[in-house]
Amino acid sequence: MVAFCSARNISYTEHSSGLLYEIMDPGQGTVVPTASSIVTVQYVGKLMNGTTFDSSTTPFSSSLSQLIDGWKIGLPLIKRGGKIKLVIPSALGYSCTGYPPIIPANSPLYFEISLENIR
Repeated sequence: MVAFCSARNISYTEHSSGLLYEIMDPGQGTVVPTASSIVTVQYVGKLMNGTTFDSSTTPFSSSLSQLIDGWKIGLPLIKRGGKIKLVIPSALGYSCTGYPPIIPANSPLYFEISLENIR
């Protein structure tokens, strides 16, 4: 994960969970997502080899509590309008099961996320 960040000039901070993140834009206001929040985001998700496995072509909304742990930890670091890069260890993503056939087991994941709204 560190090599991935270094190769892409991601100036990361390491969270105590092992999540690596870079806040590109902290966003506006004082409200941050909580477990009960509905978040609306645009994102792209990649494997460590650079392969895109998912992206939103339109804004995507979900309860933060229904998302992977890496997002539950990372999104509350920004506010509405914020942008963040997350490099998520497999334990905070899809763990040893993966999400076949798209995400192999034990895969760290990379996301670029724009937080468009919080309800």
